[in-house]
Amino acid sequence: MDKIEAVIFNSERNDAKLQFLFAIGFPFFTVLALGIDSVFFTEHYFDGRQLTNVLCILYFAGFYFTSNSYLRKLMLVMLGLSYIGELLFCSLLGMYSYRTPAIPLYVPFGHAIVYVSGYVFANTEWSISKELYLRKYFLSFFALLFLSVALFLKDYFSLLLGILFFVLLKRKRWQNLYCFIAFCVIFIELVGTYFKCWTWVPNVFGVIPTSNPPMGAVFVYAGGDVLLAKIVGVWENKKKTV
Repeated sequence: MDKIEAVIFNSERNDAKLQFLFAIGFPFFTVLALGIDSVFFTEHYFDGRQLTNVLCILYFAGFYFTSNSYLRKLMLVMLGLSYIGELLFCSLLGMYSYRTPAIPLYVPFGHAIVYVSGYVFANTEWSISKELYLRKYFLSFFALLFLSVALFLKDYFSLLLGILFFVLLKRKRWQNLYCFIAFCVIFIELVGTYFKCWTWVPNVFGVIPTSNPPMGAVFVYAGGDVLLAKIVGVWENKKKTV
């Protein structure tokens, strides 16, 4: 039992090169996986949902088994948090819907892949050495993005969440990690809505205008990361005290 637990949770393997390859492959994998689950693919070929499920689980597993124990725990906790988030934002609040009534199995695994890809990019030697340089351009880009979608697309929901995103960044001392993750979120949201795998409602809560997809969705991931880090931190501390 201890050996199994060591393999699943406590491996100190940390193959940075393979992790980086998985992170670099993230955009290409995203287009492939969501393209197979798209409305177009379903109408012209077959319902590829199950194939996308398998592909996402395999990609997640590849990322997982190249990582050390801390990153593995982040990924596992992210699975649970993302499923809870789907139940809250999709099923309960109705902020968006998938092309089928059920939440796809691949979604929590996709959330974890998004997170860990941003995490890997943020922790490369190049990103760390260019931290202040990147921060300046990240902050300018996101400020311009949130203002632009509000001005030209009347996406006031993204403007609101964008403000909260900057508040969170300030509280977290402007860590580039959240910006790298945000870029991955924006990419997957654009691809997913383009393929009509999911669609956001035009008015969140029936009141706040938004676009499809809202760029402010990055705040949900950033906020989830705060909770994620705390949960894994408690997990790590509990392990040390045992």
